Parts: sequence; C-alpha cells; structure tokens
Amino acid sequence: MKEKAMVLFSGGVDSTTCLGVAIDRFGKENVIPLSIVYGQKHEKEMEAARKVLAYYGLKGMELDLTPIFAESDCSLLSHSGRKIPEGSYASQLEGQGGVPVSTYVPFRNGLFLASAASMALSMKCSYIYYGAHRDDAAGNAYPDCSEAFFDSMNQAVYEGCGKALRIEAPFIHCNKADVVKEGLRLGVPYELTWSCYEGGEYPCGHCGTCIDRQKAFEANGMSDPALLHK
Repeated sequence: MKEKAMVLFSGGVDSTTCLGVAIDRFGKENVIPLSIVYGQKHEKEMEAARKVLAYYGLKGMELDLTPIFAESDCSLLSHSGRKIPEGSYASQLEGQGGVPVSTYVPFRNGLFLASAASMALSMKCSYIYYGAHRDDAAGNAYPDCSEAFFDSMNQAVYEGCGKALRIEAPFIHCNKADVVKEGLRLGVPYELTWSCYEGGEYPCGHCGTCIDRQKAFEANGMSDPALLHK
C-alpha cells in the first residue's frame, strides 16, 4: 500500500512548496493537506489555501485552534491591539536579546504538529510535512522553525506514536530562496499564494514576510508572481 503524508498547509510560499514536494513524492491521491485557523487577523491565508487546493484538485481538511491562543498578545492575532511590525526580521530582532519577533505565535508549530500527528495517525499516514526553513529560524525569530525544534519534535512524535509516524521538514537546512527554487522546478502556483501579514487587497510589501518573499523571488531572477497584477 502506498504511503500517505499529511501536509501542514497555510497557502503561503513555504507550505505550498511543501505540498508540491509531497505530491511529487507520494502522488496527490496520497496527500492530505491540513489548514489550521488560529485567530489570524485576516482570511487571506485560508482563501489562498483553497485556491491552491482547487488548482491541484485536492480536498483539504481544516482545523480551528483559535481558543488556545486567546491569552496571547501576538500581533498576528485578531484580538491583539498590537500593530504588525514593518521591516525585515533582522531589523525587528535588533536589541531584542534573543526574544522572538512579535508575530511569533506561542509554540504554534508545536501545537500544529501535535494536532496533525493525532489526525495523521488516525488516517494511516506515515509522514507529516511542514515548511520550516533556516531564514525563519535565524536570530530566534521563530524558534519553532529551528533545526533543534524539528529534531526534538520529530523524535517526540516518532516515539509517542509507536514509531509509526515521522515529521519531514524538507527545507530545514535551506533558505527561502532555495524553497522558491524547488517550487519553481515543481511548477508550484505561486501566483495563488498569500504570505503578507496584513489582509489588504494586495500584499503590503513592508512586513517581514513580504520582504523575505520578495528577496527569495529576486534571488531566483524573477518578480513575485503574486504582485504581477497589483
């Protein structure tokens, strides 16, 4: 029987590339995309995720974990009064003393991966894919994207499920430009994806994730496809 994989899928560059990698390896009939609502300030991510799924002819799953973050003042959450910071992650981390950026949702990837593990086991999956890469982990901006976190979480899931399930992070040693390069090879529909932390009609171009995304496409000799119709 063909192995199956669950993919944590937000509709952004990294998770959509991860989806493309999983489809390439297992065939789309053996890939289960899981999109998680956690109280984001806008619906653009989920809208993008649904468009990408339609492109691939896939039916995904959605899970709402919003209540778990009710006490967090992370600027990415709808109930927070904090503004989304502008500028690169490097500039946001200056003088922070190793404290993550304000858009870090407390242990989000840990919660997502643990939830996915329960669901993936029930659905007879052998793998969970998520799109962490070293640019997000740099400077402790998002500690749940680090190699140390991935190794620990993978071991915990593997042992905790009777060695029936592993976590795959195919870009854990890559930067975002490498992620885009692989996605371009696979024909990933980046024009349908959304990364911006703001929920406007078009990406703001000034938040940390917009800046990283633009640089990643430029490093591959092209403009961001999502901005071509701006």
